[in-house]
Amino acid sequence: MATRHRALAQTGAPARHSSWDPLGVTPDGRGGANVALWAEGAESVDLCVFDDDGSERRIPITERVFNVFHAHIDDLPPGTRYGFRVHGPWHPETGQRWNPSKLLIDPYARAIEGEFRLDPAVFDHAGSNDLAMNGDDSAPFVPRSIVVDYEFDWKGDAHPRTPWGDTVIYEAHVKGLTQLHPDVPAHQRGTYAGIAHPCVIEHLRSLGVTAIELMPTHHFVDEIHLLELGLSNYWGYNSIGFFAPHAGYSSSGTRGEQVQEFKNMVKDLHSAGLEVILDVVYNHTAEGNQFGPTLSFRGIDNDDYYRLQPDARFYTDYTGCGNTLDVSKPHVLQLVMDSLRYWVTEMHVDGFRFDLASALARSFHDVDMLGSFMTTIQQDPILRRVKLIAEPWDVGPGGYQVGEFPPLWTEWNGKYRDCLRDFWRGSTGIEELGWRLTGSADLYASEGRRPYASINFITAHDGFTMHDLVSYEHKHNESNLEGNRDGTDDNRSRNYGVEGETDDPAINDVRGRQIRNLLATLALSTGVPMIAAGDEIGRTQMGNNNAYCQDNGISWIDWNLEPGQRSLLDFTRGVLRLRREHRAFRQRYFFDGRPMHEGGPKDLAWIGPDGLELSADAWNDDRARTLGMYVSGELHALTADGTHVRDDSFLVIFHAGEQEQGFVLPDGPYARSYRRVIDTMTGGTAESSHDEPAGTTITMAPHSLVVLRVSA
Repeated sequence: MATRHRALAQTGAPARHSSWDPLGVTPDGRGGANVALWAEGAESVDLCVFDDDGSERRIPITERVFNVFHAHIDDLPPGTRYGFRVHGPWHPETGQRWNPSKLLIDPYARAIEGEFRLDPAVFDHAGSNDLAMNGDDSAPFVPRSIVVDYEFDWKGDAHPRTPWGDTVIYEAHVKGLTQLHPDVPAHQRGTYAGIAHPCVIEHLRSLGVTAIELMPTHHFVDEIHLLELGLSNYWGYNSIGFFAPHAGYSSSGTRGEQVQEFKNMVKDLHSAGLEVILDVVYNHTAEGNQFGPTLSFRGIDNDDYYRLQPDARFYTDYTGCGNTLDVSKPHVLQLVMDSLRYWVTEMHVDGFRFDLASALARSFHDVDMLGSFMTTIQQDPILRRVKLIAEPWDVGPGGYQVGEFPPLWTEWNGKYRDCLRDFWRGSTGIEELGWRLTGSADLYASEGRRPYASINFITAHDGFTMHDLVSYEHKHNESNLEGNRDGTDDNRSRNYGVEGETDDPAINDVRGRQIRNLLATLALSTGVPMIAAGDEIGRTQMGNNNAYCQDNGISWIDWNLEPGQRSLLDFTRGVLRLRREHRAFRQRYFFDGRPMHEGGPKDLAWIGPDGLELSADAWNDDRARTLGMYVSGELHALTADGTHVRDDSFLVIFHAGEQEQGFVLPDGPYARSYRRVIDTMTGGTAESSHDEPAGTTITMAPHSLVVLRVSA
């Protein structure tokens, strides 16, 4: 779309006539632009253009084709501030909420500028009566859309296209990652330019991640209740512009400069071999329920954009945020698909993580993996080639869909998170652990899916950090000003004797060991590991497990590292390096538990503390806290000449018990001797020069993990 218009501008004069396609405001290369807005039930539309002094010029859009109001405006150059006013009936009881006193953001705006300020005028209704029309002008209090020039020099840019099996994801917040970084220039901290700064890129590369997954970068605004509390939406899961990079993350300006800065960030990350994945929120918008502000979609065509209840005055809420976009409607689905394709083709991103993806997969009320959204993605020649990650749940009935998304999709594996937390804190046995360590075949082996369908994670932006997971047993969200009622109570955490920070060396020792256990397990599990930014240096949120409104030191990463944090960073680099250097930990196929050749070891074997393969009774013993995982170096993957890919073989021993545990190193056909390469008791990640013969009983420290390479 953008390429076509650039070509017209470069090769000759485009025809000066209006078009209903594409939607949005498209510059013509001569200082004018085509304007197109879909508003099916509306009676008329005004384009509102704002001068630098804030004065407003209203231009009626009189042409209408296929319910798209469109016009060509001769004087509408890049950088122009604009919005829409849409006229139509006011019948909230039937879902019709047109109100021309409300200035509306263009759903296709490529950039958005200006703050959303709390004032009664931002609501289409009067006071607490959602049926009474509010005629106050909202323009002074809401953001403006910006006309954007699409030109950018992408010469030399290439998508890294890292195979899923080699991918390591780093989930990060644009501001939180860089706001306190001492090597990022002050004016670039908290911005796209800060993410692209060489010191940040070097950290990511030295860590060993291959993709950065950015928390929401679609333009968002603060919720009403946060503004009333004097807080703000830090995480950004409150989108209002699905084509616009969030203006607050720009260091260079907000009249379209944020688009250029975002593109430069992507280009610089690509040059370093790093993919860019966006966390996108298409399940709801910032307009909330019937008492929320009118900023865009509600005032354009409320009963088409949103899922309404049978009593159309009210919204169907599968998201917990007041409303749900209705992607079963053709033009809403078109909006989402146009947005996704835009971010791939024009902004060059490499994939998406879909927040509350089950809400998008709902056809009428039920989640439908054959519904319009899923099938449209499946057949799209652009989107089916990028990384697609589902958060496979929403808050509606039947919304928990882990393991149910179709091929092409990967999923945040919430069962992996819960299992690993429970095992390492000592609350469960090993019965489920085998599935989770090896790609969760019980969830993903059907329908041709591979182990990398499982995005393995232990912590994410939502919940405790890894440091807090081993330091707090209860949430401490008082600073959110909701009486500590917000955030989950299902933390599956442990504090080892003291709630929160302590000077007790014994407690800090076990906490540090547990963090290393969790990170090592994550790095060496089959599937795709995702690390939450800051876990590699032991970042804390001081027990806050829902820091969505904490735009301050609770959420920002402090890069002034203590010696213990530097040691943890070195350890994390070491375990990710082990993963990167050995295909045995990057399986592309599920194990089948059989020898790759007669007389050889199984491709995967489970070993008990006695050095023998586990019996069924041992698997079902809920008191078991120790498990050995033997991974053969002879892989199912084939070389070009048809032989099996070979790597070293490894034995990984997981011990979550409170006491020391002897473990006999298994003999043939597994190995004659082993060398230790990881030991979370010592924090070492360098290979030992000492062979440990098969049959030797090694001592596992309480709460520890050991990785041994087969040396003979």
